[in-house]
Amino acid sequence: MSRKPKFDARKLMELAVETMRQSVHEPRNDGKNGPLVGAVLYKPDGTIETASRGELRDGDHAEYTLLERKNRQSILDGSMLFATLEPCAPGSRRHPKLGCAERIVQARIKNVWIGIEDPDPTVDRKGIKYLQDSGVTVHMFDRDLQELIRIENKDFLVQALERAENTEKAPKMISLSSLELPVMATAIKDFSSEALEQYHTIAQYRDALDSPSFQRRLLLQGLLKDDNGKLVPTGFGLLLFGKEPRDILRQAGLLGTIHYPDGSEETCDFDGPTVLIPGLVEQWLRNKLPNTIDRSRMQRKQSAVLPFELIREAVVNALVHRDYEITGAKCQLVVTEDTITVKSPGGALAPITLEQLQSFNAPMLSRNPELHYVFARMELAEERGLGMKSLRSRPAELGLPLPTYTYQAPYLSLTLYRHPESATRVLPPEVRDLLNKDELAGWEHLSSTTSTNMAAYSQFMGFDSRKAQRHLKQFVDLGLLRRVGSGRLTIYQVIR
Repeated sequence: MSRKPKFDARKLMELAVETMRQSVHEPRNDGKNGPLVGAVLYKPDGTIETASRGELRDGDHAEYTLLERKNRQSILDGSMLFATLEPCAPGSRRHPKLGCAERIVQARIKNVWIGIEDPDPTVDRKGIKYLQDSGVTVHMFDRDLQELIRIENKDFLVQALERAENTEKAPKMISLSSLELPVMATAIKDFSSEALEQYHTIAQYRDALDSPSFQRRLLLQGLLKDDNGKLVPTGFGLLLFGKEPRDILRQAGLLGTIHYPDGSEETCDFDGPTVLIPGLVEQWLRNKLPNTIDRSRMQRKQSAVLPFELIREAVVNALVHRDYEITGAKCQLVVTEDTITVKSPGGALAPITLEQLQSFNAPMLSRNPELHYVFARMELAEERGLGMKSLRSRPAELGLPLPTYTYQAPYLSLTLYRHPESATRVLPPEVRDLLNKDELAGWEHLSSTTSTNMAAYSQFMGFDSRKAQRHLKQFVDLGLLRRVGSGRLTIYQVIR
């Protein structure tokens, strides 16, 4: 008797990527690159079916081929779908064609894994939102597979963004945020000329800054709305470029606080255009960060300090990915002698989890695509991700503790550590007092890693195996490490 194949989400994601590579480009005379898309259907009985874009007919979407051409008469309740590109949202196809997201809902599929978002700013995340609003649980592909999909669709992604700025197509009606709406009683003159000029220059737009064609770009990017022939800023437009966005959006901006070792404080409120805030934060901190170190306590060893690029990454992530529907909280930057903490209102964006953030393996997904698009064009944000690579790699290269993510409502906080010894200095006193000198040195090393085993720890620290084992047990008992596995396969995960 044949056994039902075991459900393995990772293998089905990999199969979808393999199927994607079989896509057939439709013949075109306009030089347009279609995407490579693969879709996989896992049925309740374990049956697996696949489809790629253009497999049966030029231009047919992979999901359409799989659901309508191959399974039109099938009952798909309980099935699971894997698609390498975000399914198109309602209204994105010419009437009377349905969007792929609508077909998925009609097929009563309740679990969908998606590779990457559609990059068009007028579409981005709208298909995902429609699925979620329709009761579908959405998962994202593993980050390494997302990167593969982006690499193999590079030409399509570049062209898709270019088309988004030159299309006559109106933005979709599915709303991700109330800030997509026009803000009445405002006008383009409420935009900062400095902020707009920076965007125009860095993004290398060819049309003049004050030209109708540039204003049309802002319209298509969701930063302006046409109100009976008059262009009115949206909430996102005011956040990005408004001279004084807090006049209308109280949650805009960022609060900065430096706590000096002598107990004094210095504050600075960044209330202007959001696109200018990262540069202003850098100007404010450049000559202040060294002064927050209390050198009277001890002779500091020569070691690398936190690169400013990581502070900028953290600030940009907070501004771009925060939940602006939480109107009673603002982004915050808190500097101490040992840490820099950036607080962003709102938890991790579903389906991203706090655990994925803590392991620096979160999938790429934007909460506010309009903001992310502008920051990416200004070279201030990773194209689609959360800066996971740099947040993990740069501290490790410099021997600094890895950053930590925590959530305490309503803030998702990212803490950066300024010096190697910061890892031990920030430990609760009741924990630090239980560690001897060698154990403190061991924890300083472990804080710059995600996991270790007994052999690796012993070798790095120069300890014999018995001493290394005692250290690791002590760290586990104190809740600093988590033991996984047994015997020689035992690994110790750093708890962040």
